[in-house]
Amino acid sequence: MKHLTLVSSAIALSLALSGCDSSDNKQQQAEQVAQTEQVTQAEQEIEVTATDDQQQKISIAPISSQLPHYLERDVRDEVFYFVMPDRFHNGDVDNDLGSKDKPESYGGFDRSSNGHYHGGDMKGLKEKLPYLQEMGITALWMTPIMRNQAVQGDSSGYHGYWVLDFTEIDPHLGSNQDLVDLIDEAHKLNMKVFFDIIANHTADVIKFKECHGENGDQWLHETPGLCDYKTKEQVANGDSYTEFVPEGKENLKVPAWLNDPKYYNNQGDSLWKGESAIYGDFAGLDDINTEDPEVVSGLIEVFKGVVSEFKPDGFRIDTVKHVNMEFWQEFSPAILEHAKAEGIPQFFMFGEVYDGEPKNLSTFVNDGKLQSILDFAFQGAVHRALIEGKGSDELQKLFDQDHLYNGEYGDASTLVTFTGNHDMGRFAFMLNDKHPQMTEAEKLERIKLSNALMYFSRGIPVVYYGDEQGFVGDGNDKNARQDMMPSKVAIYNDDDLLGTDKTTADDNFDQSHVLYQDLVGLANIYGQHKTLRQGSQEVMYSQATPGIFAFTRTDDEYQYLVVANTANSEQNVDLQMSLQDYRPIVVAKDKTEQAGAININLAPLSYAIYRSEK
Repeated sequence: MKHLTLVSSAIALSLALSGCDSSDNKQQQAEQVAQTEQVTQAEQEIEVTATDDQQQKISIAPISSQLPHYLERDVRDEVFYFVMPDRFHNGDVDNDLGSKDKPESYGGFDRSSNGHYHGGDMKGLKEKLPYLQEMGITALWMTPIMRNQAVQGDSSGYHGYWVLDFTEIDPHLGSNQDLVDLIDEAHKLNMKVFFDIIANHTADVIKFKECHGENGDQWLHETPGLCDYKTKEQVANGDSYTEFVPEGKENLKVPAWLNDPKYYNNQGDSLWKGESAIYGDFAGLDDINTEDPEVVSGLIEVFKGVVSEFKPDGFRIDTVKHVNMEFWQEFSPAILEHAKAEGIPQFFMFGEVYDGEPKNLSTFVNDGKLQSILDFAFQGAVHRALIEGKGSDELQKLFDQDHLYNGEYGDASTLVTFTGNHDMGRFAFMLNDKHPQMTEAEKLERIKLSNALMYFSRGIPVVYYGDEQGFVGDGNDKNARQDMMPSKVAIYNDDDLLGTDKTTADDNFDQSHVLYQDLVGLANIYGQHKTLRQGSQEVMYSQATPGIFAFTRTDDEYQYLVVANTANSEQNVDLQMSLQDYRPIVVAKDKTEQAGAININLAPLSYAIYRSEK
């Protein structure tokens, strides 16, 4: 057996990076090592076993243990890990089928299907918390975990978005106590836990006689699976659906008031535009009438109850743009006030607004009173710069609009940034899809650079589960939701993972994986340098072709200069800085400085970081 020694990686990373510097930068190399030794408190070693006789040292980044206490910690200090619990790790096979006592939440388990439950649960997540902490993760964000309708059509609620009961965890994932145990254990590690919540809809229970027939089990419209949307004008003129709840399903939802069809819009399926985006059913899911004052107060009480019982550290809110703005204006302040009263002063909520335009995204912060949203615009800019081959000024165009978020409720510094997810697909898939002939080495370098931009530019970074193991996938949605535990899904297992000879048929919690180790290195820098987490940002340089993108992060003590090269060739840039004596954190290939004039030469698809003290 080989023993893998896990060590705190700040010094190891610094030495490795210094090897990229040219020979005339020996003094900078020595300064970098000395500086890193000063900020590294202690080297940590943990032994794990592998399958041969070689000995190998690998690094860890348990930065949560070095940051302020989770109850007081600024959200800008976090590194999120976005995980679909069902696809992560199975800690209790006895709950794989759900609950026999609640038939509507039983079954739907098929490990060979990409659209069914696979067995991951709260106990499995709890077992793997050290794996996450040692990667530098400080906050766990789970897809919805409340009790779902197990089966709808030819798929199951493994993803969590078909909620029936807002008061208890889905039995496929364990018990309420299992969830409490997970949160308690995470808090012991000074890690936070975020719930994914839904106020837009519930599971599909309500039927329309004109669309589903008298028993609710038919499709009478021309498009199978859809009920034509009826506008508010049609409804006002008497052209509406006859809604009903099929026999035996009258009391499936909790709390009980959610069983009454009068609290839903009942206008047919959304067309994803116009008024239907607010009032239409999301692919058949029962669209809640969030304009009704009773519904507003009822949902606020529902999620106050979730906060009181489980004490999560925040919410990610699903389908925010499909709910009327007035709802969020009442909901967000009420939940934040309640969380503070429950002893969670840094409770944080961010919404999902699937839109790539900052002018649209920012309205939900300024008008909707939400603290933050998922930064789809950042994802789009990184995609254009590193996948589409457009200029590095795509990033400047994004950041030039950060002022749109400035207001009473938030700003761009708390936007939640990501490069891919469970709906659109993984960054690696998008890269592979656009450039199938690209070498694996180049794909890995582009992924690493995308991660560095996400960690060190303004905002709060999110790692999508499996990205650290080189997962690629065949597309979006179900095809981007692979198993970390050994999978039996054929279309997952035929993927060519990056940075490894493994497939998804193997157990994929390899802490020596090149991308896991890259994230360890990023987290150690991120954790040791507060200014890179919370400092104000200013773009210093960009260009209309692939190449240099430079920006600063500044606070009262330091200014950090971050320079990235998005091109496949070596790039050089001259920068005139307001400060002097920029010391290396991550070194460039070459760097010279004289009286605030800095020249930096960067290798292809690389980045460098330098710091000046005020």
